Amino acid sequence: MSTTDAPGRCWVFGDDINTDYLAPGKYMKYGIDVIAQHCLEDVEPRFAREVRAGDLIIAGRNFGAGSSREQAVEVLRHLGVRCVVARSFAGLFYRNGFNLGLPLLQGPAATEAPAWGIAPGAPACLDLEQARLQLPDTQQALQCQPIPPHLLALVTDGGLVPHLRKRIARERLHSAASNP
Repeated sequence: MSTTDAPGRCWVFGDDINTDYLAPGKYMKYGIDVIAQHCLEDVEPRFAREVRAGDLIIAGRNFGAGSSREQAVEVLRHLGVRCVVARSFAGLFYRNGFNLGLPLLQGPAATEAPAWGIAPGAPACLDLEQARLQLPDTQQALQCQPIPPHLLALVTDGGLVPHLRKRIARERLHSAASNP
């Protein structure tokens, strides 16, 4: 999870980006493909059409507030968002993010948010292990709060379900080796 990936573009948003902006309720009867087409359309109509795999979301306070719908995280993963960096996250969204394998970084509170001076469209490289966002065009780095190791493991494994499958398989292998 280091900076070896190609830079992604930054999509910059303000405070209170809620789950209804991310996964609009009126589309919840459809599959994730349709819901994703409407992600953030009320805030940035171009987002769902123009976001590319590896792009990052930079936001202010209370990102993901609202309902507990997992589709709010799922659409971001479906669209290829690499990470969300925000000043703060709603609790349920934060947990859903890691459970579904989407890394979330909390940016520094002492620095001006929401964008920390990051321009929309700026390229950025992500180092999750160091909790750092590097902006190669400006030589700026945004140091975020580190992700706890157990949550970083969820992201590395692709989310909670793949993480548990891997853990169960490892335990079965260990059990079989100790009980020949």
